[in-house]
Amino acid sequence: MSRPIVAIVGRPNVGKSTLFNALAGENISIIKDTPGVTRDRIYANVEWLDRSFTLIDTGGIEPESSDIILSQMREQAQIAIDTADVIIFMTDLKQGLTDADGKVADMLRRSRKHIVLAVNKTDSFTRDMASVYEFYNLGLGDPMPVSSANRTGIGDLLDEVVRHFPEKDENEDEDERPKIAVIGKPNTGKSSLINLLIGENRLIVSEIAGTTRDAVDTVVEHDGKEYIFIDTAGLRRKNKIREELERYSIIRTVSAVERCDIAILMIDACEGVTEQDAKIAGIAHERGKGVIIAVNKWDAIEKDDKTIYRFTEDVRRILSFMPYAQIVFISAKTGQRVMKLFDTIDVVLESCSLRVATGVLNEILSEAVAMQQPPSDKGKRLKLYYITQVAVKPPTFVIFVNDKELMHFSYTRYIENQIRETFGFTGTALKFFVRERKEKQS
Repeated sequence: MSRPIVAIVGRPNVGKSTLFNALAGENISIIKDTPGVTRDRIYANVEWLDRSFTLIDTGGIEPESSDIILSQMREQAQIAIDTADVIIFMTDLKQGLTDADGKVADMLRRSRKHIVLAVNKTDSFTRDMASVYEFYNLGLGDPMPVSSANRTGIGDLLDEVVRHFPEKDENEDEDERPKIAVIGKPNTGKSSLINLLIGENRLIVSEIAGTTRDAVDTVVEHDGKEYIFIDTAGLRRKNKIREELERYSIIRTVSAVERCDIAILMIDACEGVTEQDAKIAGIAHERGKGVIIAVNKWDAIEKDDKTIYRFTEDVRRILSFMPYAQIVFISAKTGQRVMKLFDTIDVVLESCSLRVATGVLNEILSEAVAMQQPPSDKGKRLKLYYITQVAVKPPTFVIFVNDKELMHFSYTRYIENQIRETFGFTGTALKFFVRERKEKQS
C-alpha cells in the first residue's frame, strides 16, 4: 500500500509553512538531503506512531481574488486537494473566523475528503479555548487548537489525521501488474508517449480507484504482459505562473511516484537536462524506485557522431546522484525506439526484485575488503563482519561492523560498486544500513 497523502491548505499567512516545517523536522520525521538534488521543500515524508505519510504544503487560497496569480494558486491548491487522502485546514486564531475561511471550507466540503480543522496560533489552551470554539461555525467538526511556532497540540492533530487513513489490510490482494509512472516537466512529451502507446498497443484505458482526477491509469498490454502506466501530465505553462506551475507539478509527481515501481523521467532533448529535471528525478531516487531516463524529441536534434555521448555526459553530470538510471533516446512523435522502452522496463523490474543469497554477498564482501583495506581513525580500523539483503524494491542491505562511525560514505559506495559489478542491479537504487556488532570476546 502506498503512503497516504496529507495536504495543508488555508488562506495565506495562517502558518501553513510553519506547521509543515515543524512536522518535516526534528523528531517527528527524518529528512535526508540527497547529494546533487536541490528542490522546493513543499513535500516531506512524515512518520507518526506506526504510520507514515507524505505531507504537502500549498500556497494560500484566496477564494474570490481576481488577480491572475492568486486565482492560479487557487487552482493549484485544488490539485493538492484532489491528490490528498486527508486535508489539514489551517485557520488563524489571532485573525478569527473570516468570510474567506467560510468560502475555503465550502471548497473543501465539496471535495468529500477527510478534513481536520486546525486553529493555529493557540498559544494558551486555557486562555484561548473560548476563541477556538468560534470555529465550530465552519461545520467541519471539532477544531484542533495548535501552535505551529511553539510545537504544541501537534500530537493530537496527528492522531486525528492518521485516524482517517485506510486500515492496514495484511491480506489485501496487491495488483501484481508493474506500475510505471511517466514523470517530468510540463511539455516534455509525457502525454504524447502515453497516446502513442495507446495507439501502438490497442491499450485499454481505465480509471482505477485511488487515482487523482488528473492522473489516468492506463493498462497497456505488450507481448502478452500487462503494465499500468500512470500519466502525470496535465499542467501547462501560462504567462507569469510558470514557477508556480512547476512547483505544483511536483505534487502530482510525488503522488504518482508513491504508487509506481518504475519512474520514466521524460527529458526534452531540445531543452537539454535541467535543474528542474534533477528535482523531479530526486523524488523517484529518494523513494528507491527504478528509474529510466527517456530523452524525448531526439528526432528534432541535429546530430553528429558525438551528439549522443555529449548528451549522455550532461545527463550523468546533472543527475550524478543516480548513475544507475538507464538512458533511452526516443521520439514519442515518430515512435522511434519507443517500443525498446518495454525491454528496459523488464530489465529494471527484474533488478528491483533481485534477491542475492547471503553466502554470495559475504564472498563479495570478503573479496572487496581484501582488495581495498577499510578505513581507520586514530589507530582503530573498521571491521566488516557480515552483510545480508533484507528487502527488495529497492534492494536493501544491512552491513554489520565494529564501529559504524568508521564506515565512511565512500567505502559504502565502494561496496555498492562491487555488488553492482557482480549482479548489475540495472536501473535501481541500492540502500545500505550499517549496524554495529560488538567484537567477540577472545
